[in-house]
Amino acid sequence: MTRLLEFIVAIVIVAVLGVVVGVAMPSTGHVEREMLISKNLRQVYDVFSNFRRFPDYTVLRSFDPKVQFELSGKAYGPGAKIAWKASDPKVGDGSLEIASIDPGFAQISDAGKGTIVWNLDNSWRGEDKKFTIKLERAGRSQKLVKVNWSYDVDYGFNLISRFSNLYIHGDPDALIQFSLSNLQNLMASIPNIDYSNMVPSIVDQPAKPVLFVSTTAPRTLDDVDTASDKAMAEIQAAAKKLGVNIVSPRITFTTNWGDQNYTFDVAAEIDSTTLKINGQDVEITAAQRPSLDAAAPASSSTAAAPADTAGATPGSKDKLGRVIVDGNVKAVLAFGGKALKAEWNGTGAGLPQTRQMLAAYSQTHGYKFDDVTYRAYDIQVKAPVNNKGTIEGYDEQKFEIYLPLQGDNIPDQTPEQEAGMKQPGLEEGAPAGSSSAPAPAGTAPAPAGTAPTPASTSAQ
Repeated sequence: MTRLLEFIVAIVIVAVLGVVVGVAMPSTGHVEREMLISKNLRQVYDVFSNFRRFPDYTVLRSFDPKVQFELSGKAYGPGAKIAWKASDPKVGDGSLEIASIDPGFAQISDAGKGTIVWNLDNSWRGEDKKFTIKLERAGRSQKLVKVNWSYDVDYGFNLISRFSNLYIHGDPDALIQFSLSNLQNLMASIPNIDYSNMVPSIVDQPAKPVLFVSTTAPRTLDDVDTASDKAMAEIQAAAKKLGVNIVSPRITFTTNWGDQNYTFDVAAEIDSTTLKINGQDVEITAAQRPSLDAAAPASSSTAAAPADTAGATPGSKDKLGRVIVDGNVKAVLAFGGKALKAEWNGTGAGLPQTRQMLAAYSQTHGYKFDDVTYRAYDIQVKAPVNNKGTIEGYDEQKFEIYLPLQGDNIPDQTPEQEAGMKQPGLEEGAPAGSSSAPAPAGTAPAPAGTAPTPASTSAQ
């Protein structure tokens, strides 16, 4: 009996000590980690201001490769949500919601620092759980970004939850530390370019019939312009012979942006999807991937077998399903689907950099694209004028650059569109990109035929 009493007294003493220690422990928990990333500040800010790239850098997928993520709410900024379900109890189920971003995306680059707050709902003990990500320029030349990622939780008067503060350097700390390491690898795959002055939009591009010519030129503006003019002359001659009208400015699709030479397609929209070639009606269709079965015929209204351009019969189709018109001219149904659009005002030298901006913007915002099959293209909406042998307005050209987007979960608008922002025009003197890019005119990756099929749209 004495030993039983001693045991009960010991339990009471331990319980009292536990209560005293619990009361003495802090009612809140905090842990933080920092990392320097060699990247543009706006890019890091954008990755944290949406959850579309979260599955790519969070450590949760390393803990449980089968974890399932689901996006909801807004695509960007406060109200954006992501939830996950996992079979591994270490991961469990949970969700994040962006509570605030400060400053707004239009001011982040000028401010040089920003703060993003995520509200967390999961099985970890405590209430009012949140992650706070603070960003600021760092380094001697201010080319680095210091990322401070912290976790805060309120345990209140729950003494058991307060004891979990002893383990805050477990799961919360590990999630932050390993996710930061993954983030650094993710950011290294994105072009390090400042796109803060660009105002892109998401647009729906209908499929359109185009005539195009594949060509190659040295990477100089004069050589590219000469090759483009020659290709356009061939397209115009073919259109006249076919009895169709050209109804668009010049369109350029890039096949290969090489070190010395530039291989690209020059195209123009026409007003008919059916061409009469050699007395037969040929329907223009979207490009297709070549069949692995060499005996399989290409889709064609004339039942023509696949053909390469060299020696091909006009009216037949090449291995990608594009109509052979005459000589170097082909026809295909191009565009089709959603695309990320930007504008460039100036010479063609700024086009490569603007395309790179679109690619970086798409990657930080989680928009998927395939620059091999559905490559970017540009449309010259304002061309120089030949006034009696003198070229006028060469520096005042205007281009629209498009990056076709892939996937089903594409937002209807970019954050800039939702905010009602407009790209400054020539009268304001603020182009869509930087004119410092040493690149030729008409640089965009993809040949005629970026319709919503798994088609390769360039001439190979």
